[in-house]
Amino acid sequence: MEAVTHTDIKELKRLFSGKVRDIYEVDSDRLLIVATDRISAFDVVFNEGIPGKGQVLTRISNKWFSMVEYPHHLISTEPEKELPFLSSYPELEDRCVLVKRLKRIDIECVARGYLFGSAYKDYVKTGSVCGIKLPPGLRLAEKLPEPIFTPATKAETGHDENITLEEFRKRVGDEIADYLESTTLAIYRWAHDKLYEKGIILADTKLEFGTDDEGNIYIIDELITPDSSRFWEKKSYKVGISPPNFDKQFIRDYLETLDWNKQPPPPPLPEEVIKKTIERYKEIEKIILSL
Repeated sequence: MEAVTHTDIKELKRLFSGKVRDIYEVDSDRLLIVATDRISAFDVVFNEGIPGKGQVLTRISNKWFSMVEYPHHLISTEPEKELPFLSSYPELEDRCVLVKRLKRIDIECVARGYLFGSAYKDYVKTGSVCGIKLPPGLRLAEKLPEPIFTPATKAETGHDENITLEEFRKRVGDEIADYLESTTLAIYRWAHDKLYEKGIILADTKLEFGTDDEGNIYIIDELITPDSSRFWEKKSYKVGISPPNFDKQFIRDYLETLDWNKQPPPPPLPEEVIKKTIERYKEIEKIILSL
């Protein structure tokens, strides 16, 4: 299977290409979102794709959207019924969803139950994450006393950056901030508990939100996928190490062994890394689809 890293639906106007998804205009109220096989790490998109990754992400998101009890953007997981010309693009099968057209809130909403990634680096430097003071002596991958909400800026180019809760509230206002924080943490806890029963630890997850013209808030983009979350195997989890994972951490760990400054251009990804990445994505897909 060849990786799909670029899409070109001639019948629709492409509005935007993100790190993974291409977004097309259907009409004034609806968009078509296509998940490609592009992969990014440290906010840099790689030249190689991960064959089949976009389909895995789409199926996982669709499963969570079908279960979650909060408003979300998804209208149809079978857009080809309304847009029959999509059958002319067989490479897009299982990659497309029809969604509400909403105004994105430019904040990454992250819930963390374990100390890892950029949060761990911030904690080592300051004893805090996004201005939240944490107990001293916590180690890498350690479970936090309570899950925390750590917002970040949503960068179009370059690196997303963690911001304090105070800065977050200043950007979106108290009412929206309260909803985003409580919803993100509630969804994290709900998904964590579901996965824990299946032998998987959901260490953290990132949500994005958008608003309609009346100001109603919806979950947008993707939901609890290996691109937006960290999944660890419960039986091999140990504090102090990077636990065996089913997400992009595998690629990040490989890249940390290279002499690369985490700026474009990216280094090439070896075939073995590509192969192992899709294997891990498919493993977590199987578990999630069994929920």
